[in-house]
Amino acid sequence: MQKKGLVQVNLAVLLFGMAGVLAKWIHIPAVGITFFRVLFSSASLFLFCMVTKTSIQIKEKRDILALVVAGCVLATHWCSFLGSIKMSTVAIGTITFSTFPLFVTFLEPMVFHEKLRGKDVLTAILVLVGVFITVPELSLENSMSKGIALGMLSSLTYAILSLINRKFMGKYPSTVISFYEQGTAMVVLVPVIMAQKIAPTGKDITLLIILGVITTAVAHTLFVNSLKYIKAKTAGIVSSMESVYGILLACILLGEQPGIRELIGAAIILGVVVATQIMKEN
Repeated sequence: MQKKGLVQVNLAVLLFGMAGVLAKWIHIPAVGITFFRVLFSSASLFLFCMVTKTSIQIKEKRDILALVVAGCVLATHWCSFLGSIKMSTVAIGTITFSTFPLFVTFLEPMVFHEKLRGKDVLTAILVLVGVFITVPELSLENSMSKGIALGMLSSLTYAILSLINRKFMGKYPSTVISFYEQGTAMVVLVPVIMAQKIAPTGKDITLLIILGVITTAVAHTLFVNSLKYIKAKTAGIVSSMESVYGILLACILLGEQPGIRELIGAAIILGVVVATQIMKEN
């Protein structure tokens, strides 16, 4: 059964990593990609809940407000993540996104009144070193630097989203949480889509359906289901491979060759993240 869980979690993370490549192929702005991604994904999650007879009822009114806030954060996260990839490369977008444990390290003690440990600070410093090595030059006129800035924003917002979702763990199924968050993100982005008059082509729509259904809804379901067979620590370690899968797929399908600085930075960041996941459970 553990083998089944490992197959599912690796397939899920591989699909997550494919999202960046699809974004490069879609010829509309990042905000448009995000809108259609959450549109198709939330619709898929709703159908999944109906088929599996999973209740989507929210128990408390304050939970609705929290989920709406989470949806707004999710919209910001995916817009900045996809914007980072559009502005720079899949490698830059996925590497900078993988720094989100850095933000969790400092936000978690403040939100849940937990003690900030010295080794967590050291971990955060090492992750920052990896990011600075990746930066080609500190200039906002440089598209790579802009991509890194957006990637760090996507990392920060994902950390915030993770902390909000921690509130709901054990209270609602993850598919229900995702349905409401992605549905909210879709509604929030409607005015932006209308104002920008974004009109995807037929090819774009096909890729957006794949992005929303396969690399989001299906990947999410596979990831959650894998937790029935493997430990959360194992899933966390495999999750850190998302940027590796993303870089490999971009190299094969887009011809994006990561530079030596990106590879060194990625090695440091991923090494620290994996080591942290291992130590967390020991």
